[in-house]
Amino acid sequence: MVDEVAARRAAETAWTVYRARHPDVGAQDSRRCLLERHLQGRWEAREGDAEELASFGLAYLHRLPADEC
Repeated sequence: MVDEVAARRAAETAWTVYRARHPDVGAQDSRRCLLERHLQGRWEAREGDAEELASFGLAYLHRLPADEC
């Protein structure tokens, strides 16, 4: 089971990769909070590893509509 540190690491990895691909997104963008909550829920709902959670996080960020964040 993924521990909380790994879940935070997954969120940080997903956020770093997302921002690298979207340089117009600021470090404190509201999507970061949404990502962290989403991954926390995924972590609590099922087992997995940090890499898998980071992948879920990236997929989640790409589905978010830019105009609602």
